[in-house]
Amino acid sequence: MADGTAHLHTHMRHAESGGALEVLLPVLALLACAGGYLLLARRVRRRNPVRGWNPWRTAGFCAGLLLLAAALLPPVAAFAHRDFRGHMAQHMLIGMYAPLALVLGAPMTLALRALPAPHARRLTAFLHSGPARLLAHPVTGLLLSTGSLVPLYFTPFYDAVTGRPAGHWLLHAHFLLAGCLFAHAVAGPDPAPGRPGVRARLVCLGCAIAVHASVAQLMYGGFRVAVGAPVPQVRGAAEIMYYGGDIAELLLAAALVATWRPARGAVTRHAVRPAQ
Repeated sequence: MADGTAHLHTHMRHAESGGALEVLLPVLALLACAGGYLLLARRVRRRNPVRGWNPWRTAGFCAGLLLLAAALLPPVAAFAHRDFRGHMAQHMLIGMYAPLALVLGAPMTLALRALPAPHARRLTAFLHSGPARLLAHPVTGLLLSTGSLVPLYFTPFYDAVTGRPAGHWLLHAHFLLAGCLFAHAVAGPDPAPGRPGVRARLVCLGCAIAVHASVAQLMYGGFRVAVGAPVPQVRGAAEIMYYGGDIAELLLAAALVATWRPARGAVTRHAVRPAQ
């Protein structure tokens, strides 16, 4: 495993050069997201006071934003700049925990209910388009979120990306978007035309669990790891991935069970079945 001292010093210099801007920008972005969601929820409640908007959806989305804030702001962000274990904690929060909470907030359903009818129809048409169906498929989310772990940690890609501030933020964006796609494809309450059945989603979730566990074990053993960090940090990060990933994927499985609804055909066949 390569000596990570030089890379660590470079990483810390980039963190210091960002200064207050690295704190201000995430705060403004998260506040904008929270404000937009709350504004849409208020509009939906005013438009249909009887139906309203589920406050648990709002709580879930805001919890996701708080998890992102915890990952992107001090002390976790500062820890991540000087320690690979901090990076892995960020990875778990941004790529697994926050996406699940955000997805359970059903932002797409909220937008469909809050937008004017013409805009809602255009959004619905996009959700039924080929690219949207491809993005909403769990295999796509699996490849983007879990499939990226091997090139990230077992090639020089991680050191090359995190050696530049812009690359660091792009990596965060990848974790967040890929995590949201996978959580949405597996257990999202938002509409997803073309989403496969529960069995296929469980298979994809099982594959994610297996890959996470394998990558964490290989990282802990130091097999082909190309991360420029000291061995104790890499092993600590592997433990965070192993146990933190297991908990996140159990929560995702629980969300799948909670949001699952039987197919209409199955319900109809059950309803018309004669009593024994």
